[in-house]
Amino acid sequence: MTAAEILPHVNAVLNTVSTILILIGFAMIRSGRREAHKKVMVSAIVVSAVFLVFYLIYHFTAPIFVFPGTGWTVPVYYTMLVSHVILATIVTPMVIVTAWRALHGRFDRHKAIARWTLPIWLYVTVTGVLIYATLYHVYPASP
Repeated sequence: MTAAEILPHVNAVLNTVSTILILIGFAMIRSGRREAHKKVMVSAIVVSAVFLVFYLIYHFTAPIFVFPGTGWTVPVYYTMLVSHVILATIVTPMVIVTAWRALHGRFDRHKAIARWTLPIWLYVTVTGVLIYATLYHVYPASP
């Protein structure tokens, strides 16, 4: 198997793990467990960074993929894809700034941006998995 055949599945797992870690991190901070929150969120950033490396490798090695759906699924898919790509581009520096502020003890400023970073980051990880499921399980390419 080639990287282009394996990486979509690996990336879906990494996106799923990121989603779970983000949700756990949110639960930890809501329950006042700052140290646990910090560890989980650093883990979410590491998993997301590994995902980003594999994602870039995949897109530099894989052929162009055209969505094979028809009818109403086409605008739904492309709306999800375009919003996913735009928000992924926006959230990447937001995650860095959010983490930087927390790691430097600027919790007031961290909290202010985290309110925006969290839902966008979750949207990106969840839609990443939905895009994968759509392309590889709902509308798989012909053999």
